[in-house]
Amino acid sequence: MGSVDWLTAQPVAHRGLHDASAGVIENTAAAFSAAMAAGYSIETDLQISADGEAMVHHDDALGRLTVGSGLLAGMSAAQIKAVRFKAGGGRILTLGELCDLVAGRATLLLELKSHFDGDVRLVERAIEVLAGYVGPVAVMSFDPDLIEAARHTAPSLRRGIVSERNYSHREWNKFPRSRKQNLTWLLHAPRTRPQFIAYSVRDLPAVAPLLARSVFGLPLLTWTVRSADDRKIASRWADQIIFEGWRP
Repeated sequence: MGSVDWLTAQPVAHRGLHDASAGVIENTAAAFSAAMAAGYSIETDLQISADGEAMVHHDDALGRLTVGSGLLAGMSAAQIKAVRFKAGGGRILTLGELCDLVAGRATLLLELKSHFDGDVRLVERAIEVLAGYVGPVAVMSFDPDLIEAARHTAPSLRRGIVSERNYSHREWNKFPRSRKQNLTWLLHAPRTRPQFIAYSVRDLPAVAPLLARSVFGLPLLTWTVRSADDRKIASRWADQIIFEGWRP
């Protein structure tokens, strides 16, 4: 499998090193540049566009940070790139543009967003873009189907699973209890074969990620660390933090 020490070498800036009060908005070029300047790794989110492009944005819809409204999955990449942020300037990047910006200068940790509907276009597009990228990079997702697809399509691309103890979200509320337990206890591992775990700091300690760490040697990152108290928990149970709103 090879070492993934680079994955835990530096704290990871959640959605880049953003600070809305200073006009540096999450998941923008400014936030990513600030993270690199401070020597941090970068975590960011990818959404799929209507025409199959991997777009750098956390929300699946416009409106919270941007002008306008509408689902990203219903818009072309060109339409999404034309959208303005409400503050801070800049625009929504494609994964290719993010790769050009970072250019191997920081570790990239890419969360693949999913509606748990079997659509694997996002992971396929990410793999296509990353095939030409030179630099430390890994993908992760809450959705085991995307990580399984990454395993089969690009086995050399580092992959991880994002997990927590309590799955309460509009995407997950429809799941039967058995599926939530599958996610919580990482019971998908035989088919996904994750190479690291990203687990909620508010849920540590937890049996499943700690077993994966101690028995199988999987690096454990924890999110989202927002205080010194969170950091104390992370220091005891995890190998590295994904942080925001506070600097380690």
